[in-house]
Amino acid sequence: MRSSRARARRRRDHLARVVLSGTLQQLAGGASELEVEARDVRQLLRALGQRFPELAPHLDSGYAIAIDGEIFQDAWFAPIGPDSEVHLVPAIRGG
Repeated sequence: MRSSRARARRRRDHLARVVLSGTLQQLAGGASELEVEARDVRQLLRALGQRFPELAPHLDSGYAIAIDGEIFQDAWFAPIGPDSEVHLVPAIRGG
């Protein structure tokens, strides 16, 4: 049986650094950078919405996710590695 210390360490080892700006930063109480435990985009957005309920309605659409410099759009299960840097950026829409 694993100890609670080992489980806690394993959870801490999978923290992503999330960078917010603009409206999202305002809705997150002014935080521009956060650490969030998530293994994919879906978990990340769920965790952000739970932590900042005012932010939740804005996370469903209108934003692309950049994970370690690679941009994803509508990729709920895109993997987020340990120590990844994640940016939420307004999606670019064509005309």
